[in-house]
Amino acid sequence: MPPSPIRKLVPLANAAKARGVKVFHLNIGQPDIPTPEVALEKLRKIDLKILEYSPSEGNESLRVEMSKYYKRFNINVSPDEIIVTTGGSEAVSMVFVACLNPGDEIIIPEPAYANYKSFALAAGVVVKPLVSSINQGFALPPIEEFKKLITEKTRAILVCNPNNPTGYIYTKQEMEKIRDLVKEKDLFLFADEVYREFCYTGHPHISSFHLEGIEKNVVLIDSVSKRYSECGIRIGVLVTKNKEVHDAVIKLCQARLSPPLLGQIVAEESFRATPKEYMQAVFDEYISRRNCLIDALNAIDGVYSPMPQGAFYTVARLPIDDADKFCSWLLSDFQYEGKTVMMAPASGFYSNQGDGTDEVRIAYVLDKKELTQAVEVLKKALEAYPGRKK
Repeated sequence: MPPSPIRKLVPLANAAKARGVKVFHLNIGQPDIPTPEVALEKLRKIDLKILEYSPSEGNESLRVEMSKYYKRFNINVSPDEIIVTTGGSEAVSMVFVACLNPGDEIIIPEPAYANYKSFALAAGVVVKPLVSSINQGFALPPIEEFKKLITEKTRAILVCNPNNPTGYIYTKQEMEKIRDLVKEKDLFLFADEVYREFCYTGHPHISSFHLEGIEKNVVLIDSVSKRYSECGIRIGVLVTKNKEVHDAVIKLCQARLSPPLLGQIVAEESFRATPKEYMQAVFDEYISRRNCLIDALNAIDGVYSPMPQGAFYTVARLPIDDADKFCSWLLSDFQYEGKTVMMAPASGFYSNQGDGTDEVRIAYVLDKKELTQAVEVLKKALEAYPGRKK
């Protein structure tokens, strides 16, 4: 089980803070944007006399609100096709265990969210990575490259759209090619759509549930964590029209008893009552932060980042020998005017050793003033780093 590239440097960051160094946290997708006030107010006014178990599949009232939410995106699912999970992470873990046997193979375009690999290892599943290139903006490789990876053990493809960590959004044509392959080989398509609201291309988001002819093959994974800035309430969702998959996941849900009660109450109010103005303001803020960050990064000699199309991450290439060493050095040996930067080494988002060694994932979850300061610190660090490439 590999350590998380996002969290493994936390002890070094804590030690830096103990020395009085300010650490700009660009390593983790923890938004600084306030949670919707309607959700916070609901939390304050919870007056239950008993904090009891909820149904294993989640409260029906929450699933009803989720069904209404999905209809706004032309995703037609009933409350009975929705399962509430303890964060999106549990949804991924459960679908791996429910749908895949030990030794089965899953194709995942990379760089990819690091915990997919961890959940696959825990389930005994073999990840077959399909590596995309920063030089092509992390666009999906040709479908022929998918076909080369398929064996008699291949059972599923996983896509994250919009993508974490790259911010890439798969086009309608790319999604249709994946659909055709899923249909031809009768594979599962696991679709992580946590960042659905954060699409900056001006084109509608293409959900895997928009792909006709593979409705029973799709398992959608979602979460309120980033949508409503509610990472701590740990409410995710798994959606499937495949009853056999649904029933298998429910067994796992029953084994873990129930998802968080208080989190469900807050999430339900968020789906029901969050004003459109809140979502629009968050959307506009992330576009502004993205433009600020990418322009500043690409102004540094030797640094390159493609323009992310969605989510709130980018993968940037730095003129360094080893991103793992560099990110550790930033926290243990470097400061500029009492400040340093924490980033996630991109090697942890790839399966193959040697991939992403000069890349980092950066989350633009700080305001523009702090982002600007953080990039200035990064620039000074690159000038001082002993392992800088000439």
